[in-house]
Amino acid sequence: MARAGRCPQNVPRPDRTRAGQARTQGTPAGKKTFDVDEHYVAEMRERARVLAEDPLRCQSLPHMTLAGWDLLELIMEAKAREYPDWFSLHRDGNRWHWINRPLQIEQRFTFLDETTLPCGPMEYITRQTQGDFSLQDQRDENLWMDAGMVTTQADWSLDFDIGMNFFEWHAPVPLAHEKQIFTRALKFLMNVQHGAPARRFNWTMTIDPLLDTSPENYPKWGPSRATLTPENVGRRMHLRVELQTFFRLPRSNALAFPIRCYLIRFEELVTQPKWARRLHRVIRDLPDELAAYKGFLRNKPIMVDYLAQFDDGTPTSPGWWAED
Repeated sequence: MARAGRCPQNVPRPDRTRAGQARTQGTPAGKKTFDVDEHYVAEMRERARVLAEDPLRCQSLPHMTLAGWDLLELIMEAKAREYPDWFSLHRDGNRWHWINRPLQIEQRFTFLDETTLPCGPMEYITRQTQGDFSLQDQRDENLWMDAGMVTTQADWSLDFDIGMNFFEWHAPVPLAHEKQIFTRALKFLMNVQHGAPARRFNWTMTIDPLLDTSPENYPKWGPSRATLTPENVGRRMHLRVELQTFFRLPRSNALAFPIRCYLIRFEELVTQPKWARRLHRVIRDLPDELAAYKGFLRNKPIMVDYLAQFDDGTPTSPGWWAED
């Protein structure tokens, strides 16, 4: 049986001074192990709300408890090291003392003793960490999605995918299987080493600034796809970029897969000419199968027409950073 949703559902009231400090001193996402930005407190309160409504957004098969402890150690160490004003970790052997100042959490516990935490280790620490997480067990020459905290996903379901292997949960992706992309990706991921994490980007589109576009909540966000117009596309359509990181965990040998989502409105994105030109060409030339998979085939013509006005045909420079 998978374990889910045992932590208390309430989130402590935020320390508004610390939250304000996070807004003014935040750092670019790529420079920290785990990005903590001005949305931290709000996103953790939203995670607690989602879990209160649907505890199955967090699940861990019994054999993944050790991987949960590995993840807890990874996140606590990184946050205490990289954000010492906001997080502290004190260790005396297996007796640990964790302090999360933005959420006003202070917890003394025994590392590897699940009875000393209010819930399982993965759930405990991912209730305090932005982004989604899957923990993948490596066995039988494959990766298996056997645990996860997934409350801000782009149209996929942890409850549906839990226990699936790498090829099974990627089965809906068009074109990639024929090109053996996932065969090569799996080989790469299974060779990720402890202490040498890897990162990649993924992208899709979201109408309105919604992090939770899950199948479970489709009735809430799905109808918005029929409300996009040439007049509101710049304001409502968002490029959704996922920063995905892969960590090999030391004790369990599992693979931790954090997925951090960032949104930008089209009307903001086009203020950078390079981004506007490139996005126009990507959307214009994307095969319809992929546009359908990413959920915007219906609105592709509106998006292309809007972006075309910002594309003068000039070549773009390499890389994703803005030219200025």
